[in-house]
Amino acid sequence: MHPNDRQYCQEHTWAKLEGSIAICGITKYAEEMLNDVVYSDLPRVGKQCEQAKACGILESIKSVSDVYSPLSGEVVEVNDDVVSDPAFVNKDPMGAGWLFKLKPSNLDEVKNLLDAEAYEKFLKDAAQD
Repeated sequence: MHPNDRQYCQEHTWAKLEGSIAICGITKYAEEMLNDVVYSDLPRVGKQCEQAKACGILESIKSVSDVYSPLSGEVVEVNDDVVSDPAFVNKDPMGAGWLFKLKPSNLDEVKNLLDAEAYEKFLKDAAQD
């Protein structure tokens, strides 16, 4: 269900490392919980994000949700498609609907994230609680 080429955090965001840059977005699970995204407030280029700390907001018809950074680092790019059309994230949250790219400041933090199998187990366990 979730691609194996990235790491996940329990706050339902993901990071996909490509060279020295991490592409970050929300998981399909988060997108389904939000449903129709109508507003995005993403971190600006140059912002320093901290792992597992809120760095942006996605608002849907039914709720407002913080976006948590999966890794610490400096934002180097924001997805203009999501900025101009927040609902774009609903179309492909695990691909073209990514939110921002950052230059990680501590790659050891990847150890704090879950692989796809562990994230799916986390979702399954949470659903049973």
